[in-house]
Amino acid sequence: MKIRIKYAKTGVLRYIGHLDVMRYFQKALRRAGLDVAYSQGYSPHQLITFAAPLGLGVTSEGEYFDAEMNSVTTSADMVERLNATMAEGMEINDIVALKEGAKTAMAVVAGSDYLVDFREGYVEPERFLQAVDAFYAQEHIEIIKVSKTKETLMDIKPFIYQMEVRDNRIYMLLSTGSVDNIKPELVMEAMCKYLQVEYQKMAFQVHRLETYMRNEQGELVSLLEAGERIS
Repeated sequence: MKIRIKYAKTGVLRYIGHLDVMRYFQKALRRAGLDVAYSQGYSPHQLITFAAPLGLGVTSEGEYFDAEMNSVTTSADMVERLNATMAEGMEINDIVALKEGAKTAMAVVAGSDYLVDFREGYVEPERFLQAVDAFYAQEHIEIIKVSKTKETLMDIKPFIYQMEVRDNRIYMLLSTGSVDNIKPELVMEAMCKYLQVEYQKMAFQVHRLETYMRNEQGELVSLLEAGERIS
């Protein structure tokens, strides 16, 4: 059986990188006594796969990973047992059993939404908040996207599905996945360029709200929709 686990990452653990998070949960599954399956061969490893990796310094309440299990108990029991092993800043929110034929979280991720807050002493928040509507209304939002091998001029407007002000913070719903993966930092860099303000990554605190996949109707829905709670 395959299960999907939703968790939150907050506090000082925002500075733990993705590889360390993977190792953290491998140990947590063992400590919780869950019957996770292992690969075969000379170097067995747990059969777990993560959805969209979270950037360093970003907090989230909508993170996911899948695990293949030899046996399970109930969703409530597994959540309780895992949370008993969690350090402050990590919390398991939900567990579902994936339906037959469901693709991995990594393969189906299609979007994520975020709240961007402002750290004191870097920029004028009001200037950004007042400019959100005009910035998003542009026909094109171009940015230089830097990869390991090249720099590419890219129009990211088609991949910003929604952008607005919420409680003096900037809300954005962005394309996420292996093909069109737009990070909120890239959007804020483009906004700084629009406002003719120097981009400072430390000026913004990013929080991911949820990670989404598309259902049969093409709508963005929670990754939990691919499964059902175990009772």
